[in-house]
Amino acid sequence: MIDRRVKFLRNATLTLLVVISGGTLGYMLVEGWNFSDSLYMTIITVTTTGYEEVHPLTAQGQIFTLVLVVLSFATVIYIGSTGIQILIESKIFRRLRMQKKIDDLHDHYIVCGFGRMGSHICQELKQANVPFVVIDSKTESFENFEEYGYLFDGADATKDSTLRRVGVGRAKGLVAVLSSDAENVFATLSAKSLNPNIFVVARAIEYDTESKLIKAGADRVVKPYELGGVRMAELLLRPGVMDFIDVVARDKKIDLEIEEITVKQGSAMHKKTLAELPLRSELNIIIVAVQNEEKGIFIYNPQSDTIVDEGNKLIAIGERANLTKLSVL
Repeated sequence: MIDRRVKFLRNATLTLLVVISGGTLGYMLVEGWNFSDSLYMTIITVTTTGYEEVHPLTAQGQIFTLVLVVLSFATVIYIGSTGIQILIESKIFRRLRMQKKIDDLHDHYIVCGFGRMGSHICQELKQANVPFVVIDSKTESFENFEEYGYLFDGADATKDSTLRRVGVGRAKGLVAVLSSDAENVFATLSAKSLNPNIFVVARAIEYDTESKLIKAGADRVVKPYELGGVRMAELLLRPGVMDFIDVVARDKKIDLEIEEITVKQGSAMHKKTLAELPLRSELNIIIVAVQNEEKGIFIYNPQSDTIVDEGNKLIAIGERANLTKLSVL
């Protein structure tokens, strides 16, 4: 498509130059005018400006002008129609290529809404190098999507057709940060009805919306004002603790992260104690907690004889490369 656009621009430029050159040369030969008068007459004829002729036209000059007008109109129509066709096709093909990439996604995340929170969520997902799709119907967001290289769908995130198009049935998680609580409830309800196993995190702006989101199927509900208030209070009371959390969670210059690692089926960690795993000796990883959601058990600061089972989640702190090694054991 890019080659076609370049070829079209080149041909359009050459065609205009041929028409202008031919018109200028024609007036010089037919009317005997000088170059500047011939060029001026050609330009006002081609652009249909409508100024008076620089000199009275002879009968041959009038016929030549009619021919030039017809050629000019034909050239403008050709360039305009072909340009519009290429523009429409480029948008269609770009959309089709993007949809093909979305169709190939599995275990990806869906971000519903690209406001202040949604944009930060996308940045974090991109930083984590995980696949995701953004849904936002605001046309002013489209340029940002293309600039950042995000896969996106510019439709209504509350509609089942939109969620199906972005692969909600194959998705691992969805975050609903749309502009209103009602939209977040509808998006959550639609996502859970299409994929009961998808993990949904939703934002609640109003206090009483949390219960509605939970009833709609949200696994986690975030209340920004409450969360922000708690964080500000923690900064006042325990600034050192919050500084450490910021270093682990946000400071990209330091290779230290806190990660949730799920013990998958067939993992070498299954039925082994923490002491038997290469946590401190090889990977320099600290296990902060072990979670078993099925049994409702959450062990903080687990002892070395704690046994790890399939399905457990290990909350670990360490370097990114070593955390990745642990996750594939």
